[in-house]
Amino acid sequence: MSRFAIRTIASACTALLFFVASGSVTMAQETFPSEKLEIVSASGVTHVFTVELANTDAQRQQGLMYRKSMAQDRGMLFDFTMDRDVMMWMKNTFIPLDMLFISKAGKITHIHPNAVPHSEDIISSNGPVRYVLELNGGAAKKLAISVGDAVKSEHVNKR
Repeated sequence: MSRFAIRTIASACTALLFFVASGSVTMAQETFPSEKLEIVSASGVTHVFTVELANTDAQRQQGLMYRKSMAQDRGMLFDFTMDRDVMMWMKNTFIPLDMLFISKAGKITHIHPNAVPHSEDIISSNGPVRYVLELNGGAAKKLAISVGDAVKSEHVNKR
């Protein structure tokens, strides 16, 4: 092999390594269907959100990663298709989130408030759940959303 060919290959490998190391490789971005979702408190107050649905493995893996903002009346609902212990993290997530863990029956069983952006700490459902709803950090406290509140949507109530 000529010196020119070796230098060309070495340059290409160096460029590829730099490209990968710089994070410039982009994965295919998932698209998410959306629907209206209501949270009804024990006192009867109803809060309405438009949520994106993360139903597939690829959608659940991407979630809200790389998003710089989210409107106050928006969120993402993760469906794990069966009751199970769920563990989440905030890697590559830029906005603080409240994680609401929801049973198959549509009841909030646990709330993890203000998950820290980019944290790789594990956030546990603290028991089997079917769904996780992510809202902007602080929303649960601001809206007085509590454990035991009911979650209603076409998706959650389809059982």
